Amino acid sequence: MAKPTYQDLLDAGVHFGHMRKKWNPKMAPYIFMERKGIHIIDLNRTLDGMERAANAMRAIAKSGRKILFVATKKQARDLVATAAKSVGMPHVTDRWLGGMMTNFATIKRSVKKMQNIERMLADGTAANMTKKERLTLDRERIKLDKVFGGIESLGRLPAAIFMVDISHEHLALAEATRLGIRTFAMVDTNSDPNKVDFAIPANDDASKSISIITNYLAEAIREGLADRSTKAEEEKAEAKTTEAEG
Repeated sequence: MAKPTYQDLLDAGVHFGHMRKKWNPKMAPYIFMERKGIHIIDLNRTLDGMERAANAMRAIAKSGRKILFVATKKQARDLVATAAKSVGMPHVTDRWLGGMMTNFATIKRSVKKMQNIERMLADGTAANMTKKERLTLDRERIKLDKVFGGIESLGRLPAAIFMVDISHEHLALAEATRLGIRTFAMVDTNSDPNKVDFAIPANDDASKSISIITNYLAEAIREGLADRSTKAEEEKAEAKTTEAEG
């Protein structure tokens, strides 16, 4: 996996923080300088944060556990959803529904309801309904899919959560913290990096910045999944050999 260079991050605008008046003093260790009233993020710290996060995510993926991607900001939604889907990870990019993790049993019932509606529309069950009833059912499916579609494959609580902008995703962060779920996040100069386990100091508003970091982490997950697959194949081959020798 090729790690983005200092210049790559610079070109993507990862170093641009917020105006000084909006800063969180706890971000001081990650700020390189101030330019025209705007804080400039130390990209060396960003690279360090990316590597730490990537190593941890790779290990989680290799263990077979899930990492939930969360980004409900308009400029981040599609980028994060695409990255999560590319590695088979769950995601929330429309809106965070309160209790999505702390009340997971209820959320699972909503997901099951969505799946039942999809099955009814697909297997012909809805054919016996009136046109109005089918239209109502389809609208409900669309509504549920918008909120729960990204977590349909999440059978249990994720092992970790990755967020873009912890100030914006404060509800998700609070639930993850309450449940002891490991947290990863892009943290801009207006947020508190100490609130997450793996903080990546970075511009969390620009699409290029979001893309370069999210895609790098997704690639780390992909490597973890590949390692898991290789290990499973090796164990299978070893078991066959042992059986043959026996």
